[in-house]
Amino acid sequence: MFKNIPYFRDYLPQDLQRVNQVIKEQVRSDVVLIEQIGQYIIGSGGKRLRPITAILSGRVLGYDDDELYRQAAMIEFIHTSTLLHDDVVDESDKRRGRDTANNIFGNAAAVLVGDFLYTRAFQLMVGANSMKLMKVMADATNVIAAGEVMQLLNIGNVNLSEEEYLIVIRSKTAKLFEAAAQIGGILANAPQNQEDALKNYGMYLGVAFQIVDDVLDYIGDEDSIGKNLGDDLAEGKATLPLIYLMRQGSDEASMIVRDALTNAKRENFPLVHKHIIESDAIDYCRVQAKNAVNSAIENLSVLPDNQYRETLIELARESINRLV
Repeated sequence: MFKNIPYFRDYLPQDLQRVNQVIKEQVRSDVVLIEQIGQYIIGSGGKRLRPITAILSGRVLGYDDDELYRQAAMIEFIHTSTLLHDDVVDESDKRRGRDTANNIFGNAAAVLVGDFLYTRAFQLMVGANSMKLMKVMADATNVIAAGEVMQLLNIGNVNLSEEEYLIVIRSKTAKLFEAAAQIGGILANAPQNQEDALKNYGMYLGVAFQIVDDVLDYIGDEDSIGKNLGDDLAEGKATLPLIYLMRQGSDEASMIVRDALTNAKRENFPLVHKHIIESDAIDYCRVQAKNAVNSAIENLSVLPDNQYRETLIELARESINRLV
């Protein structure tokens, strides 16, 4: 993924090395289990899209100080801590093609180490000596937590509307992309219109990524997505493909999806999958993701015209190519 983007091919490895160095330093602890789990989850792969978004948002404005990479690492710590907690809540046993930390070390250890990484992120935030950055991240993490609770409350909700679904994914997923892009602008002391443009770009980028991820839970390749197909269905999550089928699909499709969500039946996955493939649900989701990408790109027009803006554009476009 993204291998055809020049920046990703030629410069990203060096930039991520700077981020990873911070991560390695900050995950060290005298408590052996903390370092053991921290190294396991952080070293388990992942595309580092959120820290990459932060890096590009700073560099597009000419900012390349060490603080940018420290705060990019901070974003990754926030993301990693939420993954640890999510896997416990969802009782997941696989992520990125590997056993989850809670499956190996137990739920208690995973939650507590997640707390450690979360608080380490706030220590990194303080290091930026920016009250504005602190406020953005404090607000963002609060919204993310609320989004996770909203998702939990909507488990098995067959009446979830598309508008309500978007509120959830903007909170639990897109908010961290939004914050990552915005802090690049903050660190670069960007004019407010450019900071707002980056913020909006991140939000729409996050929405597009989540819609695509929700679709891939039904049509993706397990080796590529690193988890079992149908996990969302088994957890009773009404994502966009299912919401579309319940509203626009046949009576049979709607009934099957409602039953599968109400009872969180993984065994209904083949039938649900069949109706998704035979309907235009995937095409509809692709259009919604593409609309989000277009909105993300439109916000970049106020930024300097350089290779980093082009990379932000290509990053957004590439996000929906996963559905090709």
